[in-house]
Amino acid sequence: MESILAVLGFNHYNLRASRSMMEQLKVFYRDVVGLQIGERPQLTSFGYWLYAGNKDVLHLSEAKADEKRKENVATTFDHVAFTATDYSATISRLEKLGIQFRIREIADAGQKQIFFSDPAGNGIELNFS
Repeated sequence: MESILAVLGFNHYNLRASRSMMEQLKVFYRDVVGLQIGERPQLTSFGYWLYAGNKDVLHLSEAKADEKRKENVATTFDHVAFTATDYSATISRLEKLGIQFRIREIADAGQKQIFFSDPAGNGIELNFS
């Protein structure tokens, strides 16, 4: 089957929330996941761009006051996955912060995975080779 689109890879994902939740998410993704807050173009909305290395991978944008965000609804979104390093230090950090997580090892692929959730309930997976 011929592809109509020329998708080259993953660019970023966006989370929209109230300013107070967005601040919690910013701190969580910086301090727990290890993303860095970086440059963001001047846009009409308030927000942050978080980077993995030199690439912006997470955009946080403020929901408008009259915007109704659905909460606690069933969707097909499960999690976002990041390639990570220092498996042992990551486990120690999550334990120290009291963040509940689960581990899965895929022996055939030589991969370890850690799963947990952010303050808004979005799933996060960290992959270690």
